[in-house]
Amino acid sequence: MVTLCSPSSVLNGKHKKFRKIKLFSKILSMIFLILFLSPSVGSPQSRSVEESNFLSPLEHAVVIEINRARTAPKEYASILEQSRKYYDKKLLTLPGETPILTEEGETAVVEAIRFLHSTKAISPLTPSKGMSLGARDHVKDQGASGATQHKGGDGSRPWDRVNRYGTWEKSIAENIAYGTDKARTIAMFLITDDGVSNRGHRKNIFNPDFRVIGVACGHHATYGTVCVMTFAGGYKEKPR
Repeated sequence: MVTLCSPSSVLNGKHKKFRKIKLFSKILSMIFLILFLSPSVGSPQSRSVEESNFLSPLEHAVVIEINRARTAPKEYASILEQSRKYYDKKLLTLPGETPILTEEGETAVVEAIRFLHSTKAISPLTPSKGMSLGARDHVKDQGASGATQHKGGDGSRPWDRVNRYGTWEKSIAENIAYGTDKARTIAMFLITDDGVSNRGHRKNIFNPDFRVIGVACGHHATYGTVCVMTFAGGYKEKPR
């Protein structure tokens, strides 16, 4: 989960507005879930990005950014490289955006760039309508309540929500971003994974075993915007 909030605070003796980032993600393997769920395995029935008319412009852009990083990591490293000039110690001020107070500062970006240069290109993710509907359920739930967690107000978990519209296969994970409606900013912070010691968001994005993705973004009562991204090794859509 990436949280970008905008409180007023005192920085260098002056009142400034900034956004503070908090990251959180969840990944669960079938090896663990097999004790509770036994989904059938079939061929994914998701669609290409171009055919994904069920996605909003922001959701579509998020898929494009994530796939750009997966298929051309070294090129994406140059995008992160450009952000380094906007750091002042731990404060990041991107053009036209509220300053962001990070936990690690430029150090996390340098580490992410090094990772991108060393990683191999992998296949793009195919958007899934059913997984996106499951993600949208969570957006609607949290948008109204202002909550910031993977567990839904009804007690549902990521795998429960996507299974309302189909069946996930092999493995499943979820990233959530709060506080920004810019796809590139969402992708950059998930990849940089500032403040997350195990870089769990980044691992989800670059996991070669994930083949499909569901994305939903919408209004959030506390942070303005929430964007839920669910990844899976495969997904069988329910017939409609």
